Amino acid sequence: MPSDSPAAPRSAFLVVFPTIMLPMFLAALDQTIVSTALPAMASTLGDVERVSWVVVSYLLANTIAAPVCGRLGDALGRKRMIFVALAVFMFASLLCAIAGSLITLSAARLLQGVGGAGLMTLSQALIAGSVPPRERAQYQGYLAAMYASAATFGPVAGGWLTQAFGWQAVFLVNLPLGLLAAGLLMRLPVRPHVGGAFHFDALGTLFFAGCIAPVLLAMERAQHFDVQALPSMLGLLALSVLSLLALIWQEKRSPMPLLPVALFRKPDIWRTDALAACVAGQTVAMVTFLPMYLQVVRHSTTAQSGWMLLPSTVGVATGALLSGKIIGATGRTAILPSIGLAVSAGLLLSLAAFAPYLSLPTLIVMLGLASVATGTAMPVVQLTVQTAAGPGFFGAAAASVQFSRSVGASIGTALVGAVLFATLAAQDPQTADLFASLVRQGPQVLAGLSAPQQQAIQAEIGTAFRAAFMTIACFTSTAMLFAWWLPLRRI
Repeated sequence: MPSDSPAAPRSAFLVVFPTIMLPMFLAALDQTIVSTALPAMASTLGDVERVSWVVVSYLLANTIAAPVCGRLGDALGRKRMIFVALAVFMFASLLCAIAGSLITLSAARLLQGVGGAGLMTLSQALIAGSVPPRERAQYQGYLAAMYASAATFGPVAGGWLTQAFGWQAVFLVNLPLGLLAAGLLMRLPVRPHVGGAFHFDALGTLFFAGCIAPVLLAMERAQHFDVQALPSMLGLLALSVLSLLALIWQEKRSPMPLLPVALFRKPDIWRTDALAACVAGQTVAMVTFLPMYLQVVRHSTTAQSGWMLLPSTVGVATGALLSGKIIGATGRTAILPSIGLAVSAGLLLSLAAFAPYLSLPTLIVMLGLASVATGTAMPVVQLTVQTAAGPGFFGAAAASVQFSRSVGASIGTALVGAVLFATLAAQDPQTADLFASLVRQGPQVLAGLSAPQQQAIQAEIGTAFRAAFMTIACFTSTAMLFAWWLPLRRI
């Protein structure tokens, strides 16, 4: 293990954690702060069918860059690389703010995702080396709560900034916060760094991108529900499978693989990473599409939809903190997500089935309870993977979790978007077009229609969102099955 992240007593942790909390907060914040601004972006830039790419592009770049940033930190020093990642993140935030089209914005979000990956991965590596093993479970709860707090603040801040200053403000706010984070990072103690040789796995990165990107493109084509697009979708999926096979071959022969293949072979690790991917798919997709549902179907304002997300995101932090304390006291790990995810899956399935009949307060309470239950899985993931990997592989273990979460969030968001728009198009292509106008301009679009027509359109849009909620519930149910299947039940 590099000397810039040795094990340290609790006092050292108290020095490190407050210092790097803001860079971690920034990286996590930018996954959710755009959610309540998406309708405004679609209104200004158009291409509402592709607005989810503002989220997906960030997550995709985060997925690919996380293991690379981790290895660069090992070779060149984590403190140095955090400053580089912060500079990239701030520069990309400026590019996002001045983007003139959705394509340009998505490209800038790709660069921002690279910076965010470095902030998240390198910060976690520094913290992991500063926490005594006996206290790791409780601190994983703190970390998960901090991550959830960023998700809590993101939609609220995004809604307020968008309504007060325009959607560009959700990116410009990163500039002063980034400067503050740089000042805090200067407090990190300087330790001698013993760098190792760094081999960039270019082929592995290329094959990995060739595996993930075609799947996302195929889902984007599926949004239009066009039979003529089926051959191209199948071709993209075939390319993804071939890239996956090539990736596995490359990672087995590479001296420094992009992905920790050896770790993925361990049941404790790959099942836990699969659990992390499903939970990330649920949480990020919900934060992405719930504001759109509240604004289009429930006629909430941008700021109101941000506040309505507050119980959900606070619930995740609450569940994570409680889970960390219970694990620290009892040592029992898998029992918590096994029960919590079952409760969350039941609540989300009920939401998908009965959404039109639920009052807005009831819906918000249900989502809050589901989030508390989902939060119980957050500390378990890192703790289980680190325990199974052993002290010599903490960095690789953290990278595998970050990779799994990013993959799950990327595919989950794209899949839910594909289901939403495909369901709209399947019911009535004109409703799908009208939905795009509703997102851009608001309920006044329906003013020229008769009352029965308005009711029919609202019912079709509500049905499409119910299909999207059902897809999100499927992610939660799958995560529950992996929690039941974890070999490591107690530490």
